[in-house]
Amino acid sequence: MTALLVPCRISRKNWASKMGMSIFNQKERVRFFRFAIVGVIGAIIDFGMMNLLTQKANMSLVVAGTISFISAIISNFIWNRYWTYPESRSRSISKQLAMFFAVNIAGMAIRLPILHFAEPPMQTLFDGLKLNISMDAEFLAKNITLALAVGIVMLWNFFINRYWTYNDVDQPTPLQNAN
Repeated sequence: MTALLVPCRISRKNWASKMGMSIFNQKERVRFFRFAIVGVIGAIIDFGMMNLLTQKANMSLVVAGTISFISAIISNFIWNRYWTYPESRSRSISKQLAMFFAVNIAGMAIRLPILHFAEPPMQTLFDGLKLNISMDAEFLAKNITLALAVGIVMLWNFFINRYWTYNDVDQPTPLQNAN
């Protein structure tokens, strides 16, 4: 089992380079930075929609969180396709969107149980703390729960999208092959 996890006779730098993720690789640092910025934009959409739908439309966190998540997916795909990975064009936009969406649906499968099971104990925790702040315990519980879910799913999304949806960024484009 450990043989699968620890590459033999490959230095850390070479192994990281083979994986396409290296702190020594300027392109990867820029991609990660851009992915993080896109993630912040997506999180703003996600949190904004969730709060709007739970506070103004009285939707449950799971329903509102699903709608807000899909809204963030659409925004993140557009930003990642055209800004983070502009050189990723070996697939049609529809195929790449389907792949991106599939990764995010798997992320949703990670997210929904977190939202469902983590909110009640968070609510109990904040109710018991009797914090002397202007936000109520329900608001805090929903937002902390969503933040936890967003953080976990962001890590999933970055690595799977980088190595599956956008795995063509290091391959020469047809134009480069012609030269």
